[in-house]
Amino acid sequence: MAAEFIAQQLELAKGISPLAWLESTNERGQQAFAEATVPTRKTEDWKYTSLYNLTETGFANSAPHAQAHAPVVPGLQANRLVVANGELDTSASDAAALELVVRFRDARPEQQEAIRELLGNVKGERGHLFADLNDASINDGLFVLVEKNQRLEHPLHIVYANTVGDAPFTVNTRLLIALEQGSDATIIEHYAGDDTVDGKQNNFTNAVTEIRVGDNAKLVHYRMQLMAESAFHIGGTFIDLQRDSRYEGFHLGLGSALTRNDIIVNHNVGGSHCEMNGVYVPQNKQVIDFHTCVEHKAAHCTTDEVFRGIMNDKAKATFNGRIHIHPDAQKTLAELSNKNLLLTNTAEINTKPELEIYADDVQCAHGATVAQLEEKARFYLQSRGISAADAEVMLSFGFINELLNGLNDEALGLWLRPQLAKRFGRDDDLSAQLSGEL
Repeated sequence: MAAEFIAQQLELAKGISPLAWLESTNERGQQAFAEATVPTRKTEDWKYTSLYNLTETGFANSAPHAQAHAPVVPGLQANRLVVANGELDTSASDAAALELVVRFRDARPEQQEAIRELLGNVKGERGHLFADLNDASINDGLFVLVEKNQRLEHPLHIVYANTVGDAPFTVNTRLLIALEQGSDATIIEHYAGDDTVDGKQNNFTNAVTEIRVGDNAKLVHYRMQLMAESAFHIGGTFIDLQRDSRYEGFHLGLGSALTRNDIIVNHNVGGSHCEMNGVYVPQNKQVIDFHTCVEHKAAHCTTDEVFRGIMNDKAKATFNGRIHIHPDAQKTLAELSNKNLLLTNTAEINTKPELEIYADDVQCAHGATVAQLEEKARFYLQSRGISAADAEVMLSFGFINELLNGLNDEALGLWLRPQLAKRFGRDDDLSAQLSGEL
């Protein structure tokens, strides 16, 4: 079915109503995707993650036009933008958010030029099958430009909310973010969706985000994948850092039928800093795969990367983190840590931290651990009247709470905790009571 999958997706891509000024991007993407082959277990980057269920499902339908249920984060002071099944929903979006974002279809000539200058250039020539599919299918997207020395007063909260349909369908989304010199912004990408009901089918979301952080600019970026358990989600996030820029990213994946996130960070000019944290919590038979790669191309840059995972039931996770130090990247300081917790004997994690160093004046470290809940700690809590189920939730939260405490927005952290507690079968007062003090 792999060849049929490519043919189906290519047929959908050719059936779009293209924007004249993006036709070259469409053609380039369609040609690359037509010549591609679907990765197999023999493909190193996909060694532990199979695309069989995705290709066998046959997502050969366009997304239906519908209003989706877009979740609200209580207490979050943000400008909210809603994209339902790949289409901007202006009625559900805040006026302030609509003013901040340029829709590709509505771009003026000078905005089109700015989009063309960045689109595809951040992700570069790196081979990425699903980025090629996104290029092939692009006929709309969102462009966020934070101008020189501008600071966004409130975060921009972009909610991608998908419905279910009578047949499985594909949604390709594209987000382009550019921060000019000295600017400052917080942007939240939030992927959500309804689960299958009454014979309805779920969707395949193929999301590409390109980010350029200009000289002395700062971006706080949250990417939260909280889609339905039966959904398929493949995301590519590509980040370019310029001189003395700063990227603070938090990437959350709750798992689904298949979740794959590729994150590529490029330190292009000296003085830039990347602080990237991530949490993944799959359950049941969900599959989640994080592949990160930080390219240190210039001297005097720093990276601090921490990912933690909790696997429950028969869930399967993969983490492949790579830090690549180029020959000119002297005086680099880079650290990578991946810690994992298995709650059952049937859960699985494949972790592969990598350092590839071609410069001699650097300080780098990496490590990974895989463990189960500590019996002594569980016994201690139970001996003080806490049930076994509550003890498991509390210890699990203790494992990831450091990263949740590090979130810049308190309201977002408070909202996420009960969402995460549900992954451990808890939907009661305990989940609401869990706070950053654990």
